[in-house]
Amino acid sequence: MPIEKLESLPDNSRVWVYAARNEIGDERATRLLSAVDEFLTDWSAHGTPLHSARDWRDDRFLTIAVDQTKAGASGCSIDGLFRILKGLERELGTELITSALVFYRDADGKVQAVTREQFEQLALAGKIDASTEVFDTSVVSLREWRARFASRAGDSWHAAFIPGAKAT
Repeated sequence: MPIEKLESLPDNSRVWVYAARNEIGDERATRLLSAVDEFLTDWSAHGTPLHSARDWRDDRFLTIAVDQTKAGASGCSIDGLFRILKGLERELGTELITSALVFYRDADGKVQAVTREQFEQLALAGKIDASTEVFDTSVVSLREWRARFASRAGDSWHAAFIPGAKAT
């Protein structure tokens, strides 16, 4: 099944965001996206092709979406995607399957990955504030991804780590 454009999928599409611990340059990104595209072209759940799309941004974030109005991804099909990405980590020189990292854009415009404790320390030191752009890799629908994948720290769960900030 051909890969669709992310913009064409409905808001209720299921989303998975994979964030690289380290920036992935052009050559490695080409390898990653080639492997992902090959997988998505044949991706199915219980024999039913999945209508999927992907997005790559900031040399860090891979978003995969499935239009669940046509067919939903099963546990086995999701595991297959996970295995492909996990298998590429060594070749790419970075982790793609991360869960405890916080991603934000620093003052120089570069995306950084830190632990929650480091994020809090940066906030206490005044290097991060409520206006800092942050990335919420926990979104699960395309509606959420469109609304808040990238947002101000003060408008997200990240505000809990910033003195004086309050999420709206």
